[in-house]
Amino acid sequence: MAVLLDLCDFYFTGDDYRYRFEPNARQRFIDLIRERFNTGVPYKGRVLKWDTIIEQKTGALGGYLTGKRPSLDLIEPAPRLERFDKRELRSKILHMSYSQAKQLGISKNTLHYMRKNATNCGSFRVYAKVYERLNSTVAP
Repeated sequence: MAVLLDLCDFYFTGDDYRYRFEPNARQRFIDLIRERFNTGVPYKGRVLKWDTIIEQKTGALGGYLTGKRPSLDLIEPAPRLERFDKRELRSKILHMSYSQAKQLGISKNTLHYMRKNATNCGSFRVYAKVYERLNSTVAP
């Protein structure tokens, strides 16, 4: 589920100089946060959801502040904030010909939709198998 916010989802209030969310954009943003918090994260040999990890870390902080725990680790697990839509990848997709895509085993439809997504200014994803093919030896 890709939930994106765009500049048109905000409006400016002149009286207090703040930007506000449109109501439907606010719900999309809440859904995006809910989706992120419900993703699994490997932590201490198990896969936990972020809300569970935050609850555990809050308890650990309370124990540390009251002196019941000698140390506090707020570093692990660290969220991965990677972007998969680097400029080089966008450029490669936009400049790739159909014959080059065919050599890599990428269909016309896949290339079409990748180009469509790469022309938008927002973030986009590429399937792992296609990403590997794009990073193979055939240059655009």
